[in-house]
Amino acid sequence: MTETKISKGFQTVVPAEIRKKFKVGPGDVLEWIPTEEGVELKFRKKVTIDDILGMVDGPETDAVELKKKAQRGEKI
Repeated sequence: MTETKISKGFQTVVPAEIRKKFKVGPGDVLEWIPTEEGVELKFRKKVTIDDILGMVDGPETDAVELKKKAQRGEKI
């Protein structure tokens, strides 16, 4: 078990071993979820443009060429 203190400004530190294990860093969000037994903590990773682009699977496209095809009435 790892523990930290809450400062006067109501801040705390995520211990290094936890940061490394869950690969969290600046920009990530810590969610506090109330439960019957106490609180559950979850990390929500910051999403980057590379993450979003990695979700799209398919051939690379050229927007200008797609527009030309659409104007010519060709199937895209």
